[in-house]
Amino acid sequence: MGNIDPTMMTNEQEALDLLAAPDCALFLDFDGTLVDIAPRPDQVVVTPELIASLAALQGRLDGRLAIVSGRPVAELDRMLAPLVLPAAGVHGMERRGFDGVLRQLPAPDFTAVRTQAHALAARHPGLWVEEKHGALALHYRQAPELQALCVETMEAAVRTSLGLLLMEGKMIVEIKAAGVSKGTAIRDFLAEAPFAGHRALFIGDDTTDEAGFDHVQRVGGIGLKVGPGPTVASCRIASSQAVRDALAHAATSTIGKDPA
Repeated sequence: MGNIDPTMMTNEQEALDLLAAPDCALFLDFDGTLVDIAPRPDQVVVTPELIASLAALQGRLDGRLAIVSGRPVAELDRMLAPLVLPAAGVHGMERRGFDGVLRQLPAPDFTAVRTQAHALAARHPGLWVEEKHGALALHYRQAPELQALCVETMEAAVRTSLGLLLMEGKMIVEIKAAGVSKGTAIRDFLAEAPFAGHRALFIGDDTTDEAGFDHVQRVGGIGLKVGPGPTVASCRIASSQAVRDALAHAATSTIGKDPA
């Protein structure tokens, strides 16, 4: 399979077989999955080859390809231009279906969380705060020694707030609306055309992707975890580069298609 890691585990092959299958409903995380993680979110690199692979897969799967990310949908559109794909942003707080309509869920009150996050960042220049509709992220990639302080501070802020959930990711503490997740976003995609009735594959790399893995596997699909770390996903792939290689291969696959 081209440049795909030949040391892949057997259950990884199962996921790649589904990726190449004509009845796949494909859901993709962005950071750490489609692109390598960068020091700051605006520094990630989206290659023309990745855009070409996604465009080809969108056509081969009759539109059954969606991005499911912690980033806002508008940011995903800028990164993936000229593509405009079905997408869920901010861990499901925003979702644009195949119909092109963007829907946003009402956001809970982030006042206490916002105050504490900005106060902490003001005291420690290595920290920075990212605010989104229905979520707030405190990044400590440039000050990893502050992890415990960030977690402790934001846990205390969440305890004084209603309807919020704290999740730890890769050099990030993220607070989001409780009850909304990548799993609920994928559930909603699978309830509507063109995704309904097809077998789901979700590829992701971080703790916020676990709800997505859990949902697709409960409905008979496959979760594919990128990189190391504990996971509920049934399959694992080595890296985001391996994901890009797999997408490029699947984009040209003729499995289940009539030859030209």
